[in-house]
Amino acid sequence: MDSCYKMQPSEVARSAQLAMILEVSASPKPGNIDRIHDFADTRYEHFLASATGVYPVFERAASGKEKIGELLKEAVLESNKWQKGGNTHFGAFLLLLPLAKAAGQLSQENETFDMKKTVERARWIVKHTDVEDSINFYLAFEKANVCVQDVKDLDLNDSDSITNLRKNQTSLFELMEISENYDMIAKEWTHGFKLCSRCSEQITDLMEGNDFCTDINCSIVYTFLKLLSNNPDTFIQTKFNRETAAEVSEKATAIVTHIETYGYEASIPSIIELDEELLKKKINPGSTADIIIGGLFLSIMGGMRF
Repeated sequence: MDSCYKMQPSEVARSAQLAMILEVSASPKPGNIDRIHDFADTRYEHFLASATGVYPVFERAASGKEKIGELLKEAVLESNKWQKGGNTHFGAFLLLLPLAKAAGQLSQENETFDMKKTVERARWIVKHTDVEDSINFYLAFEKANVCVQDVKDLDLNDSDSITNLRKNQTSLFELMEISENYDMIAKEWTHGFKLCSRCSEQITDLMEGNDFCTDINCSIVYTFLKLLSNNPDTFIQTKFNRETAAEVSEKATAIVTHIETYGYEASIPSIIELDEELLKKKINPGSTADIIIGGLFLSIMGGMRF
């Protein structure tokens, strides 16, 4: 649903914060940190601290004063400043910053929030990134300690890559085009934030009334499983392999079918079983979580309340 209100930059920033907090708080969410589960070096509280600390960066993004690469680097630095748990939101920042910048621009143009217009503007923004955005992406990556697959001819851990970027004048959008076949976040950039939009529609529909979800937690967990069932997680693929990612998606599909047949409450034991299995094997669908955050942001901006 579209809001009849024109949001100020501070409201856009709070919407981004709330999206990050809601996603990490949803439970049981198989394989990922939530309000019940921590990892050895990264805890639930680290995600809360990160989401809180990056507020000024999102406010600046919505004010339209800085480029995506610079904002990304600043978001990582602020996140690191407020917690010691390592990378918490790098993928989420890549999605949220262009969406927040787009929402802010449209608001300044006296447009009320509209999801289609927002994602179209966000796609325009990312397509017009340049080599300076790419360089700042690399600098942000270096600070964030992210697990990703290197793009062709550009080793993310090699300082010479920045020299190559300058030489070839490679934009950040072009980097994402190279990565789109094995990175869900990159594909969101190059395909107009389609999965974020789909998740937003799913979450909003669930919150407006259905047979098996009655609250925001259920809506997020179900949408997470639905997204995972249809889209093998590329973070799992990078950390393990394609087969592992596909196997996790198959198990998510079985749970989604069970939820749709028998209801959410009856399916919780199956969700917990998958959660425990993935946690034991240290398999975490991190890219799926990032896209859920993007969807939540769009839903919140669109007026969803709970």
